[in-house]
Amino acid sequence: MAGTKQIKTALISVFHKDGLGELLSVLNKEGVKFLSTGGTQKFIEEQGYECQAVEEVTTYPSILGGRVKTLHPRIFGGILGRRDNEGDKEQMAKYEIPEIDLVIVDLYPFEETVASGASEVDIIEKIDIGGISLIRAGAKNFKDVVIVPSKKEYGMLLDIVKKNGAKTEIEERKQFAERAFGVSSHYDTAIHAWFSK
Repeated sequence: MAGTKQIKTALISVFHKDGLGELLSVLNKEGVKFLSTGGTQKFIEEQGYECQAVEEVTTYPSILGGRVKTLHPRIFGGILGRRDNEGDKEQMAKYEIPEIDLVIVDLYPFEETVASGASEVDIIEKIDIGGISLIRAGAKNFKDVVIVPSKKEYGMLLDIVKKNGAKTEIEERKQFAERAFGVSSHYDTAIHAWFSK
Protein backbone atom coordinates (compact mmCIF):
# COMPACT_ATOMS: atom_id res chain seq x y z
CA MET A 1 0.00 0.00 0.00
CA ALA A 2 1.14 3.54 -0.80
CA GLY A 3 2.09 5.57 2.25
CA THR A 4 2.21 9.36 2.28
CA LYS A 5 0.31 11.19 -0.46
CA GLN A 6 0.44 14.87 -1.35
CA ILE A 7 -2.84 16.67 -2.06
CA LYS A 8 -2.33 18.80 -5.16
CA THR A 9 -5.82 19.03 -6.67
CA ALA A 10 -9.18 19.03 -4.87
CA LEU A 11 -12.59 18.50 -6.46
CA ILE A 12 -15.20 20.25 -4.33
CA SER A 13 -18.94 19.80 -4.89
CA VAL A 14 -21.08 20.65 -1.87
CA PHE A 15 -24.73 21.50 -1.21
CA HIS A 16 -24.16 23.27 2.13
CA LYS A 17 -21.30 25.80 2.07
CA ASP A 18 -21.11 26.43 5.85
CA GLY A 19 -17.79 25.40 7.36
CA LEU A 20 -16.09 25.21 3.97
CA GLY A 21 -14.33 28.58 4.23
CA GLU A 22 -11.72 27.55 6.82
CA LEU A 23 -10.94 24.35 4.92
CA LEU A 24 -10.44 26.31 1.68
CA SER A 25 -8.13 28.71 3.49
CA VAL A 26 -5.76 26.04 4.84
CA LEU A 27 -5.76 24.09 1.56
CA ASN A 28 -5.06 27.23 -0.45
CA LYS A 29 -2.11 28.06 1.82
CA GLU A 30 -0.72 24.62 1.00
CA GLY A 31 -0.96 25.32 -2.74
CA VAL A 32 -3.87 22.96 -3.44
CA LYS A 33 -5.66 23.70 -6.73
CA PHE A 34 -9.47 23.81 -6.67
CA LEU A 35 -11.83 22.27 -9.21
CA SER A 36 -15.57 22.72 -8.85
CA THR A 37 -19.08 23.13 -10.25
CA GLY A 38 -21.82 25.77 -10.25
CA GLY A 39 -22.68 27.22 -6.87
CA THR A 40 -19.62 25.75 -5.15
CA GLN A 41 -17.29 27.25 -7.74
CA LYS A 42 -18.97 30.64 -7.24
CA PHE A 43 -18.56 30.32 -3.45
CA ILE A 44 -14.85 29.43 -3.76
CA GLU A 45 -14.20 32.39 -6.06
CA GLU A 46 -16.13 34.72 -3.74
CA GLN A 47 -13.72 33.68 -0.98
CA GLY A 48 -10.93 35.02 -3.20
CA TYR A 49 -9.50 31.74 -4.49
CA GLU A 50 -8.90 30.59 -8.05
CA CYS A 51 -11.09 27.67 -9.09
CA GLN A 52 -11.16 25.75 -12.34
CA ALA A 53 -14.60 24.84 -13.65
CA VAL A 54 -15.32 21.13 -14.06
CA GLU A 55 -16.69 22.05 -17.50
CA GLU A 56 -13.19 23.11 -18.56
CA VAL A 57 -11.93 19.60 -17.77
CA THR A 58 -14.85 17.69 -19.27
CA THR A 59 -15.48 20.12 -22.19
CA TYR A 60 -19.20 19.58 -21.46
CA PRO A 61 -21.57 22.06 -19.83
CA SER A 62 -23.73 21.18 -16.85
CA ILE A 63 -26.76 19.57 -18.55
CA LEU A 64 -30.27 18.28 -17.87
CA GLY A 65 -31.05 20.95 -15.30
CA GLY A 66 -27.85 20.25 -13.38
CA ARG A 67 -28.49 16.51 -13.17
CA VAL A 68 -25.24 15.80 -15.06
CA LYS A 69 -22.15 17.83 -14.12
CA THR A 70 -19.34 15.64 -12.80
CA LEU A 71 -20.34 12.32 -14.40
CA HIS A 72 -17.56 12.16 -16.97
CA PRO A 73 -14.50 9.91 -17.63
CA ARG A 74 -12.08 12.83 -17.13
CA ILE A 75 -13.44 13.41 -13.63
CA PHE A 76 -13.94 9.81 -12.54
CA GLY A 77 -10.73 8.74 -14.27
CA GLY A 78 -8.93 11.42 -12.26
CA ILE A 79 -10.30 9.95 -9.03
CA LEU A 80 -10.14 6.23 -9.85
CA GLY A 81 -6.80 6.19 -11.70
CA ARG A 82 -4.24 4.12 -9.79
CA ARG A 83 -1.07 6.19 -9.44
CA ASP A 84 1.19 3.13 -9.28
CA ASN A 85 -0.39 1.35 -12.28
CA GLU A 86 1.52 1.94 -15.53
CA GLY A 87 -1.53 1.16 -17.70
CA ASP A 88 -3.68 3.64 -15.78
CA LYS A 89 -0.95 6.30 -15.97
CA GLU A 90 -0.58 5.84 -19.73
CA GLN A 91 -4.34 6.13 -20.28
CA MET A 92 -4.59 9.19 -18.04
CA ALA A 93 -1.86 10.86 -20.10
CA LYS A 94 -3.41 9.79 -23.41
CA TYR A 95 -6.89 11.09 -22.54
CA GLU A 96 -5.64 14.16 -20.64
CA ILE A 97 -7.15 13.06 -17.34
CA PRO A 98 -5.96 15.16 -14.38
CA GLU A 99 -5.11 13.49 -11.09
CA ILE A 100 -7.65 14.40 -8.39
CA ASP A 101 -6.22 13.79 -4.93
CA LEU A 102 -9.00 15.10 -2.69
CA VAL A 103 -12.78 14.95 -3.14
CA ILE A 104 -15.02 17.04 -0.86
CA VAL A 105 -18.74 16.31 -1.15
CA ASP A 106 -21.87 17.29 0.75
CA LEU A 107 -24.91 15.46 -0.63
CA TYR A 108 -28.31 16.90 -1.52
CA PRO A 109 -30.43 16.94 1.67
CA PHE A 110 -32.76 14.04 0.85
CA GLU A 111 -33.97 13.29 4.40
CA GLU A 112 -34.56 16.96 5.21
CA THR A 113 -36.56 17.36 2.00
CA VAL A 114 -38.77 14.36 2.87
CA ALA A 115 -39.24 15.67 6.44
CA SER A 116 -40.29 19.09 5.13
CA GLY A 117 -43.36 17.55 3.44
CA ALA A 118 -42.06 18.45 -0.04
CA SER A 119 -43.73 17.12 -3.19
CA GLU A 120 -42.65 13.84 -4.77
CA VAL A 121 -41.07 15.78 -7.65
CA ASP A 122 -38.92 17.82 -5.24
CA ILE A 123 -37.97 14.72 -3.25
CA ILE A 124 -36.87 12.87 -6.40
CA GLU A 125 -34.69 15.84 -7.40
CA LYS A 126 -32.91 15.59 -4.04
CA ILE A 127 -31.65 12.08 -4.82
CA ASP A 128 -27.96 12.82 -5.37
CA ILE A 129 -26.34 10.93 -8.24
CA GLY A 130 -23.05 12.66 -9.02
CA GLY A 131 -22.20 13.28 -5.37
CA ILE A 132 -22.81 9.72 -4.23
CA SER A 133 -20.78 8.45 -7.21
CA LEU A 134 -17.90 10.78 -6.32
CA ILE A 135 -18.00 9.49 -2.73
CA ARG A 136 -17.87 5.86 -3.82
CA ALA A 137 -15.09 6.49 -6.36
CA GLY A 138 -12.95 8.40 -3.86
CA ALA A 139 -13.48 5.78 -1.17
CA LYS A 140 -12.69 2.90 -3.53
CA ASN A 141 -9.38 4.52 -4.46
CA PHE A 142 -8.43 5.49 -0.88
CA LYS A 143 -4.95 4.22 -1.67
CA ASP A 144 -4.41 7.46 -3.62
CA VAL A 145 -7.36 9.74 -2.80
CA VAL A 146 -8.77 11.49 0.27
CA ILE A 147 -12.58 11.45 0.35
CA VAL A 148 -14.44 13.91 2.59
CA PRO A 149 -18.06 12.67 2.30
CA SER A 150 -19.83 15.31 4.41
CA LYS A 151 -19.19 18.48 6.38
CA LYS A 152 -18.88 16.32 9.52
CA GLU A 153 -15.42 15.29 8.24
CA TYR A 154 -14.15 18.84 7.58
CA GLY A 155 -12.63 18.93 11.07
CA MET A 156 -10.75 15.66 10.49
CA LEU A 157 -9.11 17.04 7.36
CA LEU A 158 -8.45 20.44 8.96
CA ASP A 159 -6.58 18.79 11.83
CA ILE A 160 -4.42 16.75 9.43
CA VAL A 161 -3.55 19.71 7.17
CA LYS A 162 -2.79 22.04 10.09
CA LYS A 163 -0.48 19.41 11.58
CA ASN A 164 1.19 17.87 8.52
CA GLY A 165 0.44 20.15 5.58
CA ALA A 166 -1.43 18.81 2.55
CA LYS A 167 -0.21 15.26 3.10
CA THR A 168 -2.07 12.19 4.31
CA GLU A 169 -1.10 8.69 5.36
CA ILE A 170 -2.78 5.50 4.11
CA GLU A 171 -4.40 4.85 7.53
CA GLU A 172 -5.98 8.31 7.44
CA ARG A 173 -7.29 7.85 3.91
CA LYS A 174 -8.74 4.47 4.87
CA GLN A 175 -10.51 6.11 7.83
CA PHE A 176 -12.07 8.69 5.48
CA ALA A 177 -13.13 5.84 3.15
CA GLU A 178 -14.84 4.05 6.03
CA ARG A 179 -16.74 7.26 6.86
CA ALA A 180 -17.61 7.63 3.18
CA PHE A 181 -19.20 4.21 2.88
CA GLY A 182 -21.10 4.95 6.10
CA VAL A 183 -22.48 8.13 4.51
CA SER A 184 -23.43 6.39 1.25
CA SER A 185 -25.01 3.45 3.10
CA HIS A 186 -27.11 5.77 5.31
CA TYR A 187 -28.17 7.85 2.30
CA ASP A 188 -29.29 4.87 0.23
CA THR A 189 -31.10 3.38 3.23
CA ALA A 190 -33.08 6.63 3.62
CA ILE A 191 -33.98 6.66 -0.08
CA HIS A 192 -35.00 2.99 0.06
CA ALA A 193 -37.18 3.65 3.12
CA TRP A 194 -38.97 6.46 1.30
CA PHE A 195 -39.60 4.36 -1.81
CA SER A 196 -40.78 1.39 0.26
CA LYS A 197 -43.58 3.55 1.73
